[in-house]
Amino acid sequence: MSDSMKLSTPGFDPQALAQSGGTNRATSQGPKPTVKDVGKAAQEFEAVFLSQMLSQMWQGVGADETFGGGEAENTWRGMMIEEYGKQIAKGGGVGLADEVKAAMIRMQEQEQGSKKGSK
Repeated sequence: MSDSMKLSTPGFDPQALAQSGGTNRATSQGPKPTVKDVGKAAQEFEAVFLSQMLSQMWQGVGADETFGGGEAENTWRGMMIEEYGKQIAKGGGVGLADEVKAAMIRMQEQEQGSKKGSK
């Protein structure tokens, strides 16, 4: 399979990452992320995680001929699974986003504390 034909992980946009230069926002001199930004990132992380888990659930399940089946159903299945993951995370998920958000906030506080201590 050529590089242009490879499928990406649901919720992961390699072009956007390449365009951003892979900058780590926590260490850049730009604006610091707000609690709302951290919460959104944590929810998106949980959505990707859940999409990966759901994709394993659907592996090996064939297209249902009752609804037309065929290659089109297999093509759209990945998008459906990605949306399922987003909706589950948006509805409260499995609690992963809360833990990720708390860890991200702790990391920011530690970094701010170390910056203040080094001055």
